[in-house]
Amino acid sequence: MRRHLVTALLVLAVIALFATPLLLDGGSEYAGTDSQATALIEESDPGYEPWFESVFSPGSSEVESGLFALQAALGGGVLGYVLGRLKGRRTAERVPAPPAEP
Repeated sequence: MRRHLVTALLVLAVIALFATPLLLDGGSEYAGTDSQATALIEESDPGYEPWFESVFSPGSSEVESGLFALQAALGGGVLGYVLGRLKGRRTAERVPAPPAEP
């Protein structure tokens, strides 16, 4: 019973973490480091022209953040898989093989 309560409270806490910024529209303008760097470059050298254009430009900052989170999740999944395989291989090497039957 206690495990179910703890699980339910953790799920509610995660939901609250996601819902709170959506409900408290404080009007803050979020700008990532790319936007800040671009603004600084344009301020210091107004004639600057980029060397190339983006291949894909998301329609909104929410889509861009979602794609970034997806990229991070996929990278974390691949990293976790590789580390798990390496750990499993090391554990398998430590376990002695069963004796051969005569």
